[in-house]
Parts: sequence; structure tokens; C-alpha cells
Amino acid sequence: VPLSVVDLGVLHVPSGRLEACDPFVTLGRDIVFAVEPGDYPVRVTIADVSKEHDGSHEREAYLSLVLADGEPASVEAAQPVRGRGFVCVDAGAVAFVDHDAVVTAMPPQDDWYDVFDSGEPDSWFFLMDSPDHYREGMANIVMPLDGAGENIIMASSGWGDGVYPVMLTRDADGAPLGLHIDLGVVGESDDEDEEE
Repeated sequence: VPLSVVDLGVLHVPSGRLEACDPFVTLGRDIVFAVEPGDYPVRVTIADVSKEHDGSHEREAYLSLVLADGEPASVEAAQPVRGRGFVCVDAGAVAFVDHDAVVTAMPPQDDWYDVFDSGEPDSWFFLMDSPDHYREGMANIVMPLDGAGENIIMASSGWGDGVYPVMLTRDADGAPLGLHIDLGVVGESDDEDEEE
């Protein structure tokens, strides 16, 4: 299928503990990967599935954090330092965030609903739905109690709720190039996988 890429800016990961999660359900409690502390570009790959399915023609295929420039030569399951290697989605969205920023840059969890859906232009649902903030279904959001620009980058999850693996691309020398939440839009699966 035809693919295009949307640049969602840079994610700050000063702790080196990168979390992949459903931002509205498992934030702060999902899988964590070790990366070098730093700032990383994040991109969404969009697949045009109009020839294969009715309804909307575009689906988010991958949310990717770029670790280094290079030509991918291999893909493998990413190995987390915490969790099981896949994101469980129950609110139709996936995200990357510095795991430690969830503690330092978010209000108490009892107040998270106001952050997510206050109805104000800075609420996470509003920004996710805004075509003027990057693109509808995607957001790069500074966290409410940021002290150094702590942010979360999120996107709609392709076909919606489900369980999505996190994959690691490497170059020909084995150096890691990117972490990708694979939203199950591109590629083929056998009948047994589809039934599961």
C-alpha cells in the first residue's frame, strides 16, 4: 500500500526510560525500553488502504521513534526492560513518553481526566482531534507540570483497540535505528493470526 510519513517533532527522553503506552489508559504503567538519554524525532507512517477497505482511506501504520539515521536492514521484536513487548490499546491511541516524566510532569492521577478531556483547547483529546495541531489524530503535547519541556507524542492506533507489538529496526552493522509500534495495518498475516 502507498505510505507517507508525518513528522511529529521531538520527544524528550532525559531519563533514558522510554515508555510505549495507550496514553489514556496505561500511561505510567506500560512497557519501558532503555535508550540513550536524549531527544528523538517521532514520526507516524500513514498507509493508504483505500483499495483494500471501505470507509476511511488512511490508517496510522506505525508510530516510530528514530534512534539514529541509517538504512534499515533487519526488524526484530524490541526487548523491553519492563513489560511484555507490546502495547494494549483500549482508547484508540498509542504514545511514546519519557517514563519518569509521568511522575514529575503530570498532576496526581485523580486529576488526569481533566488533563485528557477538560474541553479546553489544551486538553489532550482536543489536541488529538485538531487538524491544526500537526494533523487530526496526532499530537505532540507538553505535559501539564513540565519543568524542562517534558512531552508526550501520540497518534491514533490504526484499526483501533487491540494489542500491538513494538519492533526494533537495525542497520546492516546491527546498530539500532528505531523503535516502532506496529499497528497491524501493513503486511500480511495468516488466517490463524487473524482469528487470534
